[in-house]
Amino acid sequence: MKRSVLFLQLFVPVLWLGFVSAISLMEAPLKFQAPSVDLAIGVDIGKLVFSALNRVEWVFFLIAFSSIMLSKNNRKPFVLGLVLCSILLIQTYYLLPILDERAALVIARKPVEESNMHFYYVGLELIKIALLFLLTLVNFKSVGLKPISK
Repeated sequence: MKRSVLFLQLFVPVLWLGFVSAISLMEAPLKFQAPSVDLAIGVDIGKLVFSALNRVEWVFFLIAFSSIMLSKNNRKPFVLGLVLCSILLIQTYYLLPILDERAALVIARKPVEESNMHFYYVGLELIKIALLFLLTLVNFKSVGLKPISK
């Protein structure tokens, strides 16, 4: 396997995991802790950040999946890649448009009906984080690298 493909196969899922974890688990809840950030401003920032994250995630996915396809031992990473793709498709074409409509109402300070869509999005983010961690472990194992243990 070429070094560049190996590098991408090992590095991109780790980078992707870092992006999703930092934004979904840290930035999203923390912005609402700032005293000067009200709900409308926080939602406006969140809409911008998650839209950008989604575009970056598609780039990460395309690079990661391409490197998986070019590797020899790719059955498990391939399946994990398909599941990650499914999550991205659901988020991009179903959940984010719904959440964007709701965000527009919050930003305009209009009433918003209750909905579970945000919880579904968060649930998929947590599943995605677990899958990216698993993909990282599988990729390292597939090239003969093992976690450090005593």
